[in-house]
Amino acid sequence: MNVRLTWVQPEDLIGHELRQAVEDGRDASAVAARWRAAGGTPAPTAAGASPDPAPPHLRALAEHLLDELASLPTPLSSAEPTSLPHITRLCPHWPAPPAPGPPPEPGARPTAPTTGPPPAGVHAAPTTTPTAVPGRAARLHAAWLGRAAGCLLGKPVEKLPLPAIRALARATGNWPLTSWFTARGVPPALAAAHPWNRRSAATSLAENIDGMPEDDDLNYPLLNLLLLQRYGPGFTTADVARLWLDELPAGRTFTAERVAYRNLLSGLEPPLTAGHRNPFREWIGAQIRADVHGWTHPGDPAAAAEQAHRDATLTHTANGVYGAMFTAAVIATAASGTADVHQSLAAGLTVVPPDSRLARAVRFGIATAHAHTDFDTVADRLHAAYGTYHWVHAVPNAALLAAALTHADGDFTLSICRAVSGGWDTDSNGATAGSVAGLLAGHPDRIPDRWTSPLKNRLATSVHTFDGIGFDTLAGLTYALSHQEAHRP
Repeated sequence: MNVRLTWVQPEDLIGHELRQAVEDGRDASAVAARWRAAGGTPAPTAAGASPDPAPPHLRALAEHLLDELASLPTPLSSAEPTSLPHITRLCPHWPAPPAPGPPPEPGARPTAPTTGPPPAGVHAAPTTTPTAVPGRAARLHAAWLGRAAGCLLGKPVEKLPLPAIRALARATGNWPLTSWFTARGVPPALAAAHPWNRRSAATSLAENIDGMPEDDDLNYPLLNLLLLQRYGPGFTTADVARLWLDELPAGRTFTAERVAYRNLLSGLEPPLTAGHRNPFREWIGAQIRADVHGWTHPGDPAAAAEQAHRDATLTHTANGVYGAMFTAAVIATAASGTADVHQSLAAGLTVVPPDSRLARAVRFGIATAHAHTDFDTVADRLHAAYGTYHWVHAVPNAALLAAALTHADGDFTLSICRAVSGGWDTDSNGATAGSVAGLLAGHPDRIPDRWTSPLKNRLATSVHTFDGIGFDTLAGLTYALSHQEAHRP
């Protein structure tokens, strides 16, 4: 019996590491030539593992070459550091903390609205609602719904190239994209040429949606609620690792998260877990874990980014970490209720080294969105500029996210549809765009019903105790954590 574990086979990792070397400026030409001469193959283009295992001599060579590549100097390291002190020194506009609010009344407890009982084992939010709570709680409810809807919209076309996404939507009269994808009306030849995502089609096409199905883009926010409940806002990167080992099934991790999980089980500790034989360390995985850090720091992008950094460095380095910090800061700013989408994106850029590839990509995405009224043109220009990157890399996806949010100008439907219709990591970009747009909407009732009703206030997940939870309950739990943080002595 042959068991092929995706995202960890050395003979597959080497191809990704060679690609990463080109992106970060290392001269890996000699290593690449040795790999090709030995019969090595490029990395799989979409899947996590090649169809067949490599012979033992190739696997051993791949492991050796991975270590050799890790020893090559990286010219971009001074402009793209990973440590937080180095990052902050490079950010001339690092945001100042917000002015402190009034102290809590003597003996007062942090509180949150009653939104239904939490699942067994999840700490309940207190039930007394202070005067200022409803707006904040409703905004978080809209953010959870937005994240789910945007993710679900992008699930059936994940991994498909941009021309295929356009062709499938056009075949059903849904381009420019305005609603869920559907297989109804797609010509058989087109469906055969561009099959829907195999794992997602059964639960994410319009005719199949019945609640929010499981997805890692929703699992990680749940885990980060547990993280804050268990360890508080002062958690360490090692605490993130402990939580994962306790609560996250290894089979529910992918790319950098799976490699870091493997490294933990091999006895490595953070931050070594992020770099050792991990060619996915600048991909989008840390970014999809950033929402809770922003949601619980409304109006404080610096604190949200710092918290996201502690989470991200378990699995990512440099631009992979910046993607999480940028997203957390954007979301924290949008969560304040006083900023628009453009101010939120600008705040996100203040926590990213300005000469990094990710910062330049975000600025390019924003500028391109301002320059063209047709979003297809925007997407085409982004793909022309960043099409050499892997479709899960943080850099092109950050450019697309920024462009989609800018072009949509705060409109919820346009935000998630622009993000998904741009291709690349469709479900992750849709999820983050939905989170931001939900915050900007400010209330679930301001999100069109066609996006929220099919969710049926029900989330499926393998994260223990959360399966079947409602988004209203999640909003209450999130508010309780953010409120506690705001009144922490």
